[in-house]
Amino acid sequence: MSNSIPLSLSPIRFGTDGWRGVLGVDFNLERLLPVAAAAAQELQYRAPSDLNSRTVVIGYDRRFLAPQFAEAIAAAVRGCELEPLLTETALPTPACSWAVLNRKALGALVVTASHNPPEWLGLKIKGPFGGSVDGDFTKAVEKRLLAGGVISPRSGEIQRFDARQEHLDCLKKKFDIPFILQGLKDMSLHVIIDPMHGSAAGCIRDLFGALDNQIIEEIREKRDPLFGGYPPEPLSKYLYQITKSVKYLGQNGKPTIGIVFDGDGDRIAAIDEVGSYCSTQLLMPLLIDHLARVKKLPGAVLKTVSGSDLMTKIAKEYNREVRELPVGFKYIAEQMLSDNILIGGEESGGIGFGAHLPERDALYTALLLLEALITEGKPLGVRLREIKRKFGDSHYDRFDLQLPDMMTRTRLEELLSKDPPLLVNQKPVKEVVRTDGVKLILDKFHWIMFRFSGTEPLLRIYSEAPNPKLVALDLTWAKDFAQKA
Repeated sequence: MSNSIPLSLSPIRFGTDGWRGVLGVDFNLERLLPVAAAAAQELQYRAPSDLNSRTVVIGYDRRFLAPQFAEAIAAAVRGCELEPLLTETALPTPACSWAVLNRKALGALVVTASHNPPEWLGLKIKGPFGGSVDGDFTKAVEKRLLAGGVISPRSGEIQRFDARQEHLDCLKKKFDIPFILQGLKDMSLHVIIDPMHGSAAGCIRDLFGALDNQIIEEIREKRDPLFGGYPPEPLSKYLYQITKSVKYLGQNGKPTIGIVFDGDGDRIAAIDEVGSYCSTQLLMPLLIDHLARVKKLPGAVLKTVSGSDLMTKIAKEYNREVRELPVGFKYIAEQMLSDNILIGGEESGGIGFGAHLPERDALYTALLLLEALITEGKPLGVRLREIKRKFGDSHYDRFDLQLPDMMTRTRLEELLSKDPPLLVNQKPVKEVVRTDGVKLILDKFHWIMFRFSGTEPLLRIYSEAPNPKLVALDLTWAKDFAQKA
């Protein structure tokens, strides 16, 4: 490593949760170290007056070169006259968030590209509260980079700690693991865990320990920086193996559900006992029902504007306030810090809980999901069908449309902003919501939303409707509208 850290060669922009890029092109050591140093300085600058710490937790996932980048970051942090504390092994990002709180650190720097394709790498910044820093913080980091200056990295012995085990110990205290296992046995329900080769691998197995290995099994647990050739994102199109296994076991008299974690263990999805994919659009309503009706815990419900209306319907059934926020968990985390929040989640798989962290944690969500199922003594698909019968049927899908160029993106964005459609497939638009992008409300459980990427010519189109055929028709209409506009 060189004796000084040069400023990044071009402006670096943070997205909804950190800075990411293609390894060796956008993301390399020359660009990373100034970002890490600026982030560490900003964590120190913004530290609460009562926080007497100089420690910055450093973690990493299972991606190619992630451990080496994390060690380099430690030298950059030490060059800022701060104390780096490096995790002993790759681990879920929420474990770093917990370590910040548990050790009262300034924050954390986590080398991860989360659910992005294998060739990507990135950096997430966690504040002293344990959650992702907000947009104001990342803008300040960008300004530090543009202002110039050189921070010299300082080598030395790196202090390491077992943040992964600290996180598991925390979860063991918050859940009755033997009770969950016995409930699964009583239901004769088998569970397959799929960490998608990511850093949450082995965590559920270690939580349950030697209690029983016949109930819970794990696939794709070995480290593979190529993630089997697919992005480690818990979407149905990447979950052929677990879906096939769940169906096969169920057809052969062994009822089974699947639980899937993304590459850094902060997002979740599930496969029900008949092999149907369940995103957080379905898991969130079930968890709201369990927390509010069964556990009777207090607090408001936070959902992003792209979240299912089913969440709102169930929350209001139990007299809970519902707040609809822009896409990005950082908006949820901000409100979790200041108010009494029951649960907050986004359609892309991230869920957080007021009783835990102001951050997504897929392991916590998985344990809560299993607790909810055994409390009712019914498998996932049965519970979801019961909820839909009681509160209304809802189906959801999303389509990402690559636009020709940024000029096309700008033109389409202006059109949607100034003159949004009044009819969708001959159905009148009842309301236009502009919380994030443009959301066209057509009816109960029926809407379309257009939302643009902030950094590329990409249009994300979301749709919820009372049946899957209508969702498909609406997405086709929206795609045609965007391409002809």
